[in-house]
Amino acid sequence: MHPERPQRLRAIVEGLKASGVLDELVLHEPHECDRRWIESVHEPAHVQRIEQAGRRAPVLLDSGDTVMSPGTYRAACLAVGGALEAVDRVVTGEWRRAFVAARPPGHHAERNAAMGFCFFNQVAVAARYAQQRHSIQRVAIVDFDVHHGNGTQHIFETDPTVFYASIHQWPLYPGTGAAGERGSGVALGTTLNCPLPEGSSDREWTLAMERIVSELDAFAPELLLISAGFDAHRDDPIAGTLVTEEGYRAMTDLLLDLARRHCSGRAVSLLEGGYDLRALARSVETHVACMLAG
Repeated sequence: MHPERPQRLRAIVEGLKASGVLDELVLHEPHECDRRWIESVHEPAHVQRIEQAGRRAPVLLDSGDTVMSPGTYRAACLAVGGALEAVDRVVTGEWRRAFVAARPPGHHAERNAAMGFCFFNQVAVAARYAQQRHSIQRVAIVDFDVHHGNGTQHIFETDPTVFYASIHQWPLYPGTGAAGERGSGVALGTTLNCPLPEGSSDREWTLAMERIVSELDAFAPELLLISAGFDAHRDDPIAGTLVTEEGYRAMTDLLLDLARRHCSGRAVSLLEGGYDLRALARSVETHVACMLAG
């Protein structure tokens, strides 16, 4: 069974329901976004190629781990649409914060390539949308998926208005995210990678998040976006780190403190990885409960 499967979202919803957290949430079904927003970070030819590939699905696209079914293109468009609607509601003050539970994930998607289960990079689209639609000047993207978000980094590595920070296992797929990768040109210093070895646990991940938050204090973002992958969990089958729900709680609390200091509390979190269904459900419950309480 492919690890990026519909049961992931079902497990999240059932976990939130069983814990009572779901009752505290305002639920919203996403709509497909205007295609021009996807093309704000992806080449139009890439978007067209994904759409056309969906018509002959099932197919493998660009890399052997990125499988398209007949519904993939629409699902990817809905995932982006959900991210943009969350930005709208948070930036305008209708909601304090939002968690976008959508799949497929996005942070591996490059301008011209699908990879790592990702087709469109919704966190990158959300950042550009916040800037162009809502005149947000500085956006921070913090990624705690166990895999480095190569697509997000590459999209913004020459853009000083978007700070991309990542904690991830190293070495691991996709092989990017070395500590020396800090952006380039006028954007030198607005990329921060905190690679951690196999076996690293809550303490190491929390210390890395403290470093990220310290650098972001100097950047002073107006909006915080979170690439929330939960595959660093000790029970996850496709990595080797040992993060627990308490680690996700600590990292989320640090990020929300940052959002309160600089973003009027505004934060939008987008689901990335997490492939052990029980661990995913528990971790998302912890993360969302923090966002509700903070």
